[in-house]
Amino acid sequence: MAQISLTFPDGNARSFDAGVTAAQVAADISTSLAKKAISATVNGAHWDLQWPIEADSTVAIHTLKDEDQANELIRHDLAHIMARAVQEIWPDTKVTIGPVIKDGWYYDFDRAEPFTPEDLATIEKKMREIINKRDAVTTEIWDRDRAVQYYTDNNEPYKVELIESIPGDEPLRMYWHGDWQDLCRGPHLQHTGQVPGDAFKLMSIAGAYWRGDSDRAMLQRIYGVAFSGKEKLKQHLNMLEEAAKRDHRKLGKEMGLFHMQEEAPGQIFWHPNGWRIYTTLQDYIRRQQDKGGYVEVNTPQVVDRKLWEKSGHWDKYQENMFIVEVDEDHAREKAVNALKPMNCPCHVQVFNQGLKSYRDLPLRMAEFGSCARYEPSGALHGIMRVRGFTQDDGHIFCADEQIEAETAQFIDFLSKIYGDLGFNDWTIKLSTRPEKRIGTDETWDHMEKALGEACKAAGHEYEILEGEGAFYGPKLEFTLTDAIGRTWQCGTIQVDANLPERLDASYIGQDGNKHRPVMLHRAVLGSFERFIGILIEEHAGKLPFWLAPRQVVVASITSDADEYVNEVVNTLRATGIRVEADTRNEKINYKVREHSLGKVPVILAVGHREVEERTVSVRRLGEKKTSVQALEDVTKALAVEATPPDLL
Repeated sequence: MAQISLTFPDGNARSFDAGVTAAQVAADISTSLAKKAISATVNGAHWDLQWPIEADSTVAIHTLKDEDQANELIRHDLAHIMARAVQEIWPDTKVTIGPVIKDGWYYDFDRAEPFTPEDLATIEKKMREIINKRDAVTTEIWDRDRAVQYYTDNNEPYKVELIESIPGDEPLRMYWHGDWQDLCRGPHLQHTGQVPGDAFKLMSIAGAYWRGDSDRAMLQRIYGVAFSGKEKLKQHLNMLEEAAKRDHRKLGKEMGLFHMQEEAPGQIFWHPNGWRIYTTLQDYIRRQQDKGGYVEVNTPQVVDRKLWEKSGHWDKYQENMFIVEVDEDHAREKAVNALKPMNCPCHVQVFNQGLKSYRDLPLRMAEFGSCARYEPSGALHGIMRVRGFTQDDGHIFCADEQIEAETAQFIDFLSKIYGDLGFNDWTIKLSTRPEKRIGTDETWDHMEKALGEACKAAGHEYEILEGEGAFYGPKLEFTLTDAIGRTWQCGTIQVDANLPERLDASYIGQDGNKHRPVMLHRAVLGSFERFIGILIEEHAGKLPFWLAPRQVVVASITSDADEYVNEVVNTLRATGIRVEADTRNEKINYKVREHSLGKVPVILAVGHREVEERTVSVRRLGEKKTSVQALEDVTKALAVEATPPDLL
């Protein structure tokens, strides 16, 4: 028997017979590890304990304490356990696929009767029965004919079709969970009892076309979530509950911010309150860009296909572009244009006007660019994922040797803005060269090093995403974490030497010769629409006072106070506060409830006493207590609160 060498995380190596399984390796290390082992990592790949190892390898054995591997296996096994439970309850159901997804899994079923929400509890109960049986999980490799015959005999046509789509050189792994079987790449746990029975929950039912094809059968998809422990599941469910309360679509309606309708899919009808948030945020970003040395431009929204062909977007991005055909003076052929999906080619056109010198660099160009991208209707989500949006887009034209300094300066710029908007918890990820790329390794070394050194210069650590850069250059991605722990990738800065080459951008260097500038694509918010959605959910609608669309409502307690209400409104408005009067013939408690639902930060109630004393009764959103204060004092305090943070 041939011998192989296995190297472990501590650097030690041992010899084993070729074909040894990770389970046997764990047993050789210790009896305790053999009992706790759930899987292995072999040469960087997640490995089932039952799979043989045939060559020299690096090996790490995993237990349930290794959360990443444990969660993957738990969720994968639960997909199979759920499918087994469904077929045990409803034997005529046909199974299809059940992959692991973020926080859980789903499985698609072909069943004549629709699943109901009540069925989920029945399935969960059966799943726990299966888990408690502690049935062994085993795996075999079958040849195609045997597998096809097995699924044909068991009336599982979807599995037959899956086998036909698997490349011929890929082994067919058949996994058995007790006496229930599924076609699967694996890996899996060693018995059903290794799945925590109190750390999963079935969440919802949805329709899904087989293989995503609307011409194929409509299946029923059941989603579940699972974690390595009960407490983590509880935290996740609490987060989902909190997220539902914060849903920007729900709050947007309650606050009267925007609406969307089928005549303009993926596009937003901004109402006065929502547009006030938008313009206040835009004004703030504009002031920051002015301070940061940016020049603001505005470029056309409809651009001839010739430019998109030169930039490369016509070939690579056309399916996401809205095409516009125009009959130019009854020409033989219609002119083909596109709504711009991004601003960068147009910014190069601005740069190319007039001769540029090295003294003009870096040139920081910014635009609140309105873009249009086709997103499938199923991908649209409120104002977070839309077809029409505006970016806080910017492009920095610079020399190679300026990349590091400009990137470091941008990180400081972004950090200030995120801090002002209440996001102090954010991370940086450096995406490096992909396999398919242009440029030399020397060029990539320079660009990646410049971005990494810029992070250090700005005082920030970063995580490396190997191979995730664009084909033309590396990038930094800035991911912020919101109040309930969700992450959002918003800001980015990307090095691009390709587009200036394609669009013939140049500057005259100190040597008197022409040189290509490097183009740094950068954004802080990403899109205003998406970022406003994030802000609404981050603050649960209770936006910072300076951003709130309606900052103050002055409400009368009695009609005798109406004149004073208007005086208070005029006094506050004179200081720049966004204030409204509410003198309706309604009880004050009704008014307070209504404006609280609309997330008005401050309600000033005015009655007989306030009129006589020239005071106001102050109620802040989320606080039960009120305080009576002099109008002059309240005006001064609110004027400070209403000032944007960069103007304080």
